[in-house]
Amino acid sequence: MRFANDLGAKRSLVAVTAKTNRSKADKDPSEWMPPAESAKCTYLADWTATKLRWKLSADGKERAALETLAKDCSDTRREVRGRPVDIPVLMVGATVIRTDT
Repeated sequence: MRFANDLGAKRSLVAVTAKTNRSKADKDPSEWMPPAESAKCTYLADWTATKLRWKLSADGKERAALETLAKDCSDTRREVRGRPVDIPVLMVGATVIRTDT
């Protein structure tokens, strides 16, 4: 999958410790969040922006977690396909992936 090694976005790859990388593995935000509370909104915004860039879907559990966790992230914004997008506005109803409608 092309998105697995995506270097086209500044936030696609983030350096973390081996311990953090192992604990996250392939878990989505319904199963894992960064241990640092200060990283929560950045992580959620980057996760959602990547999903939108690659038109990836989210299952119900992931979407519910994103919507709940993002409630405290009203001042977080990312650029998706050249357009600024506010998080969590995007997550509520769009973690799935359309910014062109």
